Amino acid sequence: MKDSKNKKKIAVLLPCWNESQTVAKVIKDYKEAFPTADIYVYDNNSTDGTDEMARKAGAIVKYEYKQGKGNVIRSMFREIEADCYIMADGDDTNPPVPKMADLILEGKADMVIGDRLSSTYFTENKRPFHNTGNRMVRFLINKLFQVNVKDIMTGSRAFSYEFVKSFPILSKGFEIETEMTIHAAAHNFKMVEVPTNYRDRPAGSESKLNTFSDGIKVLKTIFTLCKEYKPTFFFNLFGLLFLLLATVFATPVFIEYFKTGFVPRFPTLIFALVMLLIAILLWITGIILQVICKKQDQLYELYLNNLERNHK
Repeated sequence: MKDSKNKKKIAVLLPCWNESQTVAKVIKDYKEAFPTADIYVYDNNSTDGTDEMARKAGAIVKYEYKQGKGNVIRSMFREIEADCYIMADGDDTNPPVPKMADLILEGKADMVIGDRLSSTYFTENKRPFHNTGNRMVRFLINKLFQVNVKDIMTGSRAFSYEFVKSFPILSKGFEIETEMTIHAAAHNFKMVEVPTNYRDRPAGSESKLNTFSDGIKVLKTIFTLCKEYKPTFFFNLFGLLFLLLATVFATPVFIEYFKTGFVPRFPTLIFALVMLLIAILLWITGIILQVICKKQDQLYELYLNNLERNHK
């Protein structure tokens, strides 16, 4: 088994934007952890010489000129062929974990998530709003998609060939990790979490993540993917809100009608009926879209079967 694993190709993927201070150390650490792996650094319009530092450290340097981490990972997944993909950030916050590759190569997982939150994240990370945001995103995704993932937004992950080549990346920025987790949960990919240490950025190294603007993008991604993957839940929820609104406005009109036999507030009644009609339309929309999603899921499973067969 060990020999067959050694013949498998491992690719380490490091998306970088102005990480000249740390990228050489990250490459060195991952070379030691995965001595047979090809290490790729994708430079995303750096202006501090990140690409030269990476090249000197022995990485294969490529470029992505569309700004944003999602754009970088899209190019990585399209261009690189491997049996196991290890992804990490170039800021030296994610120490390598060899076990992640073992889980992928042994077929025990399609995506391995480096769980920072169960180890040192909350003590090392000096940005309190990031901690709150992580908890909120984790709660929403776990509740909406019935999973139990501890660290949704970590950049430390490993992937199988089938996951990488079948994942349609739509995000452009830092919301990419959220999209990965939701995609894996929605399509029943095997997800395994491995506790990893987290260390905060060294002095002088600046985070590119904006707590509020990127946080809003993440929440928007959850909202959009919930609508696309779980349309019945999404449209039924809004249908229920419109039904409650119709009930609130219609109830006093009907009470007055049963007491007096008159309906003096026709505009209120008409408004309530319109709300009821919208609720019914939303429920019908959810049912139709759920049928379409079911068909797409069936086609996706067939595509995965062909992809796995061709890869072997």
